[in-house]
This record gives sequence, structure tokens and C-alpha cells, in this order.
Amino acid sequence: MKTTSITQAILWGGLCAGTLDFIGACVTNASRGVTPLRIGQSIASGLLGRAAFDGGYKTAALGVVLHFVIALGAATVFSLAASKLPWLIQQPWWSGALYGIAVFWFMQLIVLPLSAISFKQSFAWRAVITGLIIHIICVGLPIALAARWRLK
Repeated sequence: MKTTSITQAILWGGLCAGTLDFIGACVTNASRGVTPLRIGQSIASGLLGRAAFDGGYKTAALGVVLHFVIALGAATVFSLAASKLPWLIQQPWWSGALYGIAVFWFMQLIVLPLSAISFKQSFAWRAVITGLIIHIICVGLPIALAARWRLK
């Protein structure tokens, strides 16, 4: 497998997943009056804690950058695994859906509890179902389909 193909799979998968996931967060939170600025700050609060909400556009921009770093990290893990396990790209709809679920739970159970977020995570059924759907459609599937496109 060429390094160029893996790099392209990571970049396309990470950029698509990062963009779609951010849009998904904006859409699902808009009804509660949460702005994209606030979403960016919420992401930055994983690193900065409560201070992220006082930093205006600068901390929101940091949050967006961090969001894409995480998306590129998720795409890296999948693409490297797919380069060794071809069935991941032979069945991208299944592997992508399952990967989206895995990423959701990894974020909820490992990343967020270890971060400096200043808000309480919600494990209410509606929040979990919404999060799982977004991670399947907006994270797992784009990453798996990009890997299939660039690695096949």
C-alpha cells in the first residue's frame, strides 16, 4: 500500500468527518440556542476548561482546530487498520457504522472524562441516540468511504 494513498485516505476522511460532525453538532444544538461559536468554545474547553468560554472567537477557533485534529486522528486509526485488514474497506458501510459507534463511545468514556471540560456529559437516551446517529453518518461512514476510495 502506498504511503500517498494512506495519507490521502486520512486527509479526505478526517476533513469530511470533521466538517460533517461539526455541522451535525450545530444543527442538533441550534434548537437550544447553542451557536457555532459556543460549540467551538465547548471543544476548546476540553483543553482550557471554563476559560474557553471567555476567549471569544480565539478559543472557538482553537476548538475547531482541535476538532479537526481529533477527526484526523480517527481517520488515521481507521486508515492504518484498513491497510492491514482489507475487509474494513470491502464492507465500508458496516465497518464505517461500527467505527462511528466505537468513536462515539471512545469520546464519551475515555476522552471527555480525561479532559478539562467544565460541563456535565449527558447520557440521557435522546442525547446518546442523537450522538450515535451523528457519529455513524458523519464520522464513521465518511472515514470508511474515504479509506475505500483511496486504498482500494
